[in-house]
Amino acid sequence: MIKDNIVKIKGRVALVCSKINRDLSGIKIVAVSKGRGIEDIKEAIACGITDIGENRVQEAITKYNELRTGELANRRTIEWHMIGHLQTNKVKDAVGVFDLIHSVDSLALAREIDKRAARINKIQDILIEIKTSREATKFGLNSDKASEVIQGISQLQNINIKGLMTIAPVVENPEGARPYFRMLKELRDRINNMQLAICHMRYLSMGMTDDFEVAIEEGADMIRIGRAIFD
Repeated sequence: MIKDNIVKIKGRVALVCSKINRDLSGIKIVAVSKGRGIEDIKEAIACGITDIGENRVQEAITKYNELRTGELANRRTIEWHMIGHLQTNKVKDAVGVFDLIHSVDSLALAREIDKRAARINKIQDILIEIKTSREATKFGLNSDKASEVIQGISQLQNINIKGLMTIAPVVENPEGARPYFRMLKELRDRINNMQLAICHMRYLSMGMTDDFEVAIEEGADMIRIGRAIFD
């Protein structure tokens, strides 16, 4: 089932890329494995998935350690993505596991990440989470504060800002998510034009199972897919 699902997802990504003349190799599929067993993750990796996304640090640590010592350990390089809200008291563990943290939403959190990364001689790649909707349940920086905060974060020595992330509202029609994705791209381009020190943001992490095709049309480089792979 997982193999068939991945084939279907890759086919849909290829189709939308061909429609808008985008390079398929520029789209990274992050398989969201929250709540999934290690065997499901192994199957996804065996079917070509190279990026694993987790919402909870402790759950990720368990899976990370098992995969690192298991039979797949020396076959493929797996990149780990923190896509859930990150609390300050979890930063130490997160920096030890994740290649990319998608959910940095404050200068205070970035400073803690920078401090913990420095202690293990790591440059931690991050994305800045932007709140593109007014939903009270969503985390993220308000877009009008983003450039100021990003300018501050860009001065930190052990952090590399790779781009922006957002979670669009749940809508009945995927087209309803388009304005939120477009807003993120426009914000990224606007901040890049400011030419902040040590900061040229390439990536847009946006789009999930129900709306990833629209996200790709609006410039997504990373799509976060859970149900469409594992269900």
